[in-house]
Amino acid sequence: MAEEQGIAGEDLLQLDRSAGDFHYDVKYAYDAGVGLSEETVDYICDAKNDPTWLRDFRKRALEIFLREPLPTHWASEQLAEIDFSQIRYYLAHGQRAGRSWDEVPEEVKRTFERLGVPEQERKFLAGVEAQFDSEAAYSNMKEALRAQGVIFVGSTEGLHKHPELFRKWFGKVIPPGDNKFAALNSAVFSGGSFIYVPPGVKVSHPLQAYFRINAESFGQFERTLIIADEGSEVTYMEGCTAPRFDTATLHSAVVELVALPGAKIQYITVQNWSPNVFNLVTKRGMAMENAEVRWIDCNIGSRLTMKYPAVILRGRKARGEVLSIALANSGQHQDTGAKMIHLADETTSNIIAKSISIGEGRSSYRGMVRIPNHLKGCKNNTECDALLINTSSRTDTYPAITLRGNRSAVQHEASVSKISAEQIFYMRQRGLPESEAMSLSVNGFVNDLVREFPMEYSVELKRLIDLEMEGSVG
Repeated sequence: MAEEQGIAGEDLLQLDRSAGDFHYDVKYAYDAGVGLSEETVDYICDAKNDPTWLRDFRKRALEIFLREPLPTHWASEQLAEIDFSQIRYYLAHGQRAGRSWDEVPEEVKRTFERLGVPEQERKFLAGVEAQFDSEAAYSNMKEALRAQGVIFVGSTEGLHKHPELFRKWFGKVIPPGDNKFAALNSAVFSGGSFIYVPPGVKVSHPLQAYFRINAESFGQFERTLIIADEGSEVTYMEGCTAPRFDTATLHSAVVELVALPGAKIQYITVQNWSPNVFNLVTKRGMAMENAEVRWIDCNIGSRLTMKYPAVILRGRKARGEVLSIALANSGQHQDTGAKMIHLADETTSNIIAKSISIGEGRSSYRGMVRIPNHLKGCKNNTECDALLINTSSRTDTYPAITLRGNRSAVQHEASVSKISAEQIFYMRQRGLPESEAMSLSVNGFVNDLVREFPMEYSVELKRLIDLEMEGSVG
């Protein structure tokens, strides 16, 4: 680790794959051991001092997880590679998140300094939570927001310090029985963020969480709950990295968003998992009258990603949007998409998904849009565009749009294209190497979506795409 000096802070987000490919030996104060059982759940409950209702909730979820089979209709071959009996479900250095970086244990702080997280906080963020394996090591927010009544803490602190608010919405948007991996998260979840924005408060700068996996054969199961009260606005960003190991690493998060009347929530994700990570995530927002939930999602890295951000449009004139980018290189499958469930009149949804497949990589879009017969004035737009870099890469599109009645409107557009040989030739004639020419083409393909990311992210996304394109020529 001698090379670490001077790396921290060189770039704001350090999305370069090699920047995250390191780990430190850490002495954990809490270790639930290997394998999943009722005793594992009891260990987590005791370590976190869970109330009785939550212990019961976890055990019911464990029963669901053990009972439900793995999905067999897609990505079944990759899922079969996961040995749940060999996963470590809870590792924590301690239970208390530091309010300053000086309070963070040295070996943990070194990790986040190397990733540039403290530098991000100083430059453009309103608050940061940094999770290391199972628990947050650091959690802090600008004093001005705290004075406005904004809550931004870890899920455990939210449970204990704001129990009525936490329990009112916890598990209501995504219940344990939603799917097998939501049940797994519900049984063993730890870490994640709890955010509440009071009525009318508009958080002008993003709040960010950074999720870091350090241990081998480990499962990270953060649980995030964001509640935006009437007329409030908030943007939340999350970044994810893990070192590369020979054994499988599991990441199975649950994210619940609640946008009350007139509120706006924007949730931005940039994942840069190493290629041994199985990223199996359930994300869903609920939008009340005149509210808006917007997901901006970038999926790069991992062995397999299964992620379909959803919006339930419960109130009249609610709006939902998913903008997603997926990049699959050799040995990777990005199975991503979006779900829009219209439950009220004059609701609007928009899905724009772009995928790039490189080498022998595979990308899949799975979408679901539902508009029942009794609704009127609803609109949906779905666009799915895929780019194949070479003949061995693969892309699939599985849209499912159900529109009943004739008082609403939907439109769907899909395209698959290959890198233009003429375009590459044109750029090479002007002195660009082939890899740079291909990077320019790929960046042009996703440029309209990359512009939706904050500047600090969009610059690094371009760099990461350039990195992925290296070695893809031929």
